[in-house]
Amino acid sequence: MLMSQIRNEDGPITVAVREEGEPARAVRGALSVYDLAMEAANSGRTLGDVVTARGVAGVVDLQAAYAEGRFLPPITHPDPAHLHLTGTGLTHLGSAATRDAMHTSATTDEAAMTDSMKMFRMGLEGGKPKPGETGVQPEWFYKGNGLQLASPSGDLVSPAFAADGGEEPEIAGIYIIADNGQPFRLGFAVANEFSDHVTERVNYLFLAHSKLRPASFGPEIRIGNAPRDIRGTSRILRNGAVLWEKPFLSGEANMSHSFANLEYHHFKYSLFRAPGDVHVHMFGTATLSFGDGVRAEAGDVFEMEAAGFGLPLRNRLVAGAEVVVRVGVL
Repeated sequence: MLMSQIRNEDGPITVAVREEGEPARAVRGALSVYDLAMEAANSGRTLGDVVTARGVAGVVDLQAAYAEGRFLPPITHPDPAHLHLTGTGLTHLGSAATRDAMHTSATTDEAAMTDSMKMFRMGLEGGKPKPGETGVQPEWFYKGNGLQLASPSGDLVSPAFAADGGEEPEIAGIYIIADNGQPFRLGFAVANEFSDHVTERVNYLFLAHSKLRPASFGPEIRIGNAPRDIRGTSRILRNGAVLWEKPFLSGEANMSHSFANLEYHHFKYSLFRAPGDVHVHMFGTATLSFGDGVRAEAGDVFEMEAAGFGLPLRNRLVAGAEVVVRVGVL
């Protein structure tokens, strides 16, 4: 089941559900995906059960909604500060090669390896633990809260101080925390973990700075589990023409970590188990246009899609205006 949120012209939200290839229909009485997910999490039911109990109404034209810019992120929080955007890196087979190329040449000499290569090798050796065991923790980063979230077809604003604004096609896990503090995964979605790769290349310790950028995901959530082998395409459109295009792989068959291991090392922190919070956790990639020497420009459109995940995700790159920040004294 694919689930999305559309802003109606008169204000309220329509929650749309469909099987891939089938028309979307509105969930009766649904105020938001957040409300449906909290109802499921607190009642011990699945989202599918909650939707079935409510029933569906008329057909929703998703293509028209997309063309009119009415798609919302497929889950939002009433208070954006309680939606967390986070991610992990060096999780995919081949991801270390792209990262390492930013810093130095790969080597088999452990003493001369970059920290990126060491972290990647740790994941290869311990990222998929046996049941009952704890695997190695991954690289982890914070991107921001719901204020950093761009809608599908919305703008990804690169701040004036940024050295670059580049796409990262990823699969994100979508989570909600029940009233008793238990995390529940709704499902997975295609995500653009937009980052500043030039800043990161200066020094890998700048990675934390490079990740504090907007992100987008959706426009639909694939409810339930993800395929082991996910195959997608990432492209950049400039003036309506394809500037760059490349396939990307995800899913556990193409990763050095299991989803369960990455989830454990995120939610082991009580900070991330606050009742009612939403988490969008991006699982990494091995495919970047930046790795191919491409520099995106303002006005370019990032488009990424994966089989089984619904409509493609599109966002335009916009250069932000310079903001002068002055700290006052109280």
